[in-house]
Amino acid sequence: MTIRAAAVTDCAAILGFIRALADYEHMSDQVVATEELLREWIFEKQKAEVLIAGEDGRDIGFALYFHNFSTFLGRAGIYLEDLFVLPEYRGRGYGKALLRRLAQLTVARGCGRLEWACLDWNRPSIDFYRSLGAAAMDEWTTYRLTGETLKNFAKDG
Repeated sequence: MTIRAAAVTDCAAILGFIRALADYEHMSDQVVATEELLREWIFEKQKAEVLIAGEDGRDIGFALYFHNFSTFLGRAGIYLEDLFVLPEYRGRGYGKALLRRLAQLTVARGCGRLEWACLDWNRPSIDFYRSLGAAAMDEWTTYRLTGETLKNFAKDG
């Protein structure tokens, strides 16, 4: 098992993991990311980072994350946007290893917390996260502006 920071040459693999995750979450129709967009936003603009898990030279999973900020803690945190391991490699500790490496980065960078979201119906992931000691933030609801709604709100007023 290896875990490494992604390089710009990994854009195709990252996009492949994103598409596989979207398929698993029944959201394939929402993926508009391209290798070029990933290259621009992850590696050129440095707005996110990626860890890649591998076995015997094959990329088998990834974690995409970025910094956020907690006003209450007065310091940055890390937000895990996506964690995905190919189905045939699940149950072997790769997801846990990716999360552990991310927790180590969070602590090493002096960040106050590591957060992520999980779909309500994804019982295997919920059980996995709870087994690690993660606490669900059930009292919070995530809101989102996107697409035309975002553009319209940005220009109104």
